Amino acid sequence: MRGQEQGSHNDMSGTVYGPAVQAHTVYGGVHVRAQEPAPRRPWQLPASAPITNRSAELDVLEERRLRAGQGGHHTLVSVSGLGGVGKTALALAWLHRLRADFPDGQLYADLGAQSPAGPTDPAEVVGRFLRALGVAAAQVPAAFAERGTLYRSLTAGLKLVVLLDDAASAAQVRPLLPGGAGVTAVTSRWRLPGLTVDGCHLVQLEPLGVEDGVELLAATLADGRVDAQPEQARALVTLCAGLPLAVRVAGARLAARPRRGITTMVRALAKEHERLEGLAIEGDHNVRAALDQTYQELPEGAARLYRLLGLHPGTEFGDAVAIAVLARPDPGDAASAPAPAAESPAAADALASLDLLHDANLLTDTDEDRHRLHDLVRLHAAAKAAQDEPPRERAAALRRIADHYLATATAAEYAVDPQHRTMARDYGPGPVLTDELGTGPEAALDWQERELPTLMAVVRLARGAFPEVAWQLADALWPLFLRRKFYEEWRTAHQEGLAAAEELRDTAAQCRMLTSGGVGVLGLGEHTRALEMFERAARQFQADGDALGHARTLNYRGLALQRLGRLDEATRCFRLAARELPGVGDVRAGGLARLNLADVALALGRPDEAVVHATAAHTTLLGAGDTYNAARADILLGRAHLARGAADLAEGRLTAALTVLRAMSAAYETARALHALAELAEHRGLPGPARAAYLEALTSYDRAGRAASPDARSARARFEALSAAPDGGPA
Repeated sequence: MRGQEQGSHNDMSGTVYGPAVQAHTVYGGVHVRAQEPAPRRPWQLPASAPITNRSAELDVLEERRLRAGQGGHHTLVSVSGLGGVGKTALALAWLHRLRADFPDGQLYADLGAQSPAGPTDPAEVVGRFLRALGVAAAQVPAAFAERGTLYRSLTAGLKLVVLLDDAASAAQVRPLLPGGAGVTAVTSRWRLPGLTVDGCHLVQLEPLGVEDGVELLAATLADGRVDAQPEQARALVTLCAGLPLAVRVAGARLAARPRRGITTMVRALAKEHERLEGLAIEGDHNVRAALDQTYQELPEGAARLYRLLGLHPGTEFGDAVAIAVLARPDPGDAASAPAPAAESPAAADALASLDLLHDANLLTDTDEDRHRLHDLVRLHAAAKAAQDEPPRERAAALRRIADHYLATATAAEYAVDPQHRTMARDYGPGPVLTDELGTGPEAALDWQERELPTLMAVVRLARGAFPEVAWQLADALWPLFLRRKFYEEWRTAHQEGLAAAEELRDTAAQCRMLTSGGVGVLGLGEHTRALEMFERAARQFQADGDALGHARTLNYRGLALQRLGRLDEATRCFRLAARELPGVGDVRAGGLARLNLADVALALGRPDEAVVHATAAHTTLLGAGDTYNAARADILLGRAHLARGAADLAEGRLTAALTVLRAMSAAYETARALHALAELAEHRGLPGPARAAYLEALTSYDRAGRAASPDARSARARFEALSAAPDGGPA
């Protein structure tokens, strides 16, 4: 695998948030201070829209909260009802009123019960919540159970509001319930009786009564037509089945036609209702009819954008997606090349059409330049695409959507790690339009993380429609997976990518998915499975006559064997890698193999051998411009010199490594350098400096999300022993 850190040996076990110091007896004037992370107060709830006459339901929700609060319990309510009945609007209206009483923040998640990609994975949501609460991405545990434990621990003392929107089941909701005595509201199309065992109060939201619907229609129109035609207004509300969504859509169309009487809308809607009887969305015939009326009144450009957006596999999208779906290939272009969406000739028309869709209440804003289709609206748009777009046009638009995400993810990959040599990208006829990433590697990673739910949906969709996109998009997400540790998505993306590569019979792509995916599986702690993946890739490289690819797998296989405790076998793999890789053109990977050999030699108690390998690794890696791994070699040299009793040589190497790694903000390797310097201070009989270095190392381990790793546990044990020693002397 090209450009990946084949020498990585990071421990991927659980994490503990925040520094912790335990001591038996402390003598003398010992002061321990740790820098606590600044509290993060998320305010994620979407804006609250006006609601009409839901006072009874609001009273029920508030009464439930007050009763739970008196007993010091968490408030859990579930609001269920038909699509478009106003469940989310009711929940938001209630929760926004509670901000003063719950000052620690508001968390929000769309659980995607109606999403084309399927319900959202609770593990993914917990990860987002942890990051919103201030947990660094690297500190989010890989294991779902550990994420849940950390989430409940962090929220136990907080006055927090949580909205879980569009839930699919009680099982999906339960892991997302916070600790503490806050408030959690759940919305769903279905009743969730399973949550009653968690103390949930169920609220079934019914459609508006006729008079309440008329009031909403009057507020939407904001003119005198409802007063002038009260019976027709009631008839229109009846045709809308009392669903606020349908009433607002119908009202928006009337508002756009100030000279049109309500009678005209009623007649048209009644006729459409009969014609579309067999095409209802979950039985909501009148909602479908109202949406059809709105759709028919759109200009052709906006109508085409609307139906093509129904093909989008995610729940929200940016301006660039709208531009991409409307773009058309230039017959003069021989091949597609990625270009900024903002510079496309389709940009002006797409943005104008987006504004029209917002005016018609068919789109909602989720953030600046980001949009969302209501679930029923998205289903309607997809149905219109199937009805009004030829199959070839639908396929071409879907390919442009997929290519947009592939090209932008690839640009982000290059911005984060330009040395990561990607395999070829196969785009469709185009145009291939990219999003804006912002400036710098962090902005590129932020784009990939923000779009990750949609990117995963594209990977799953592409496996059947465009298999080459499936594995190439998984490959482009490598920097995000490696640096921000989305292990479950890492595994899933590469499983889908491998299946697509197998369908294509592309053995080079299969090997990339096996090696990249194997690194993620290794991070999940499934060392045997990772070894199987690396060995399968090795066999395929050998069958293909790819000597370089086969040699690179030696490092991966060695790492898996090292994690499994099979050190002699790991040593053989690393020795072969160190010998073969330079000869087939990868000198740097050969240096990483020597680095790994030094690590194993130290573990086997052979410091002289470790010095030889680490010195060779340092020279090779520095010559290749890899200062990060050269600094890792310096740490191994320092530890080896210390084991040989050469304290001054050890100090020089460790200090040099620490300077480089601190400048890179490489928290884990910084912690390992500090840990070794603490051991050096103990060796010299300096308990005070040793304690200080151990404490700083523990802080860095925690910052890197490795507070529960074996290295961190060792450092903590030595710090506690030194702190408990009489008069601060050696323990």
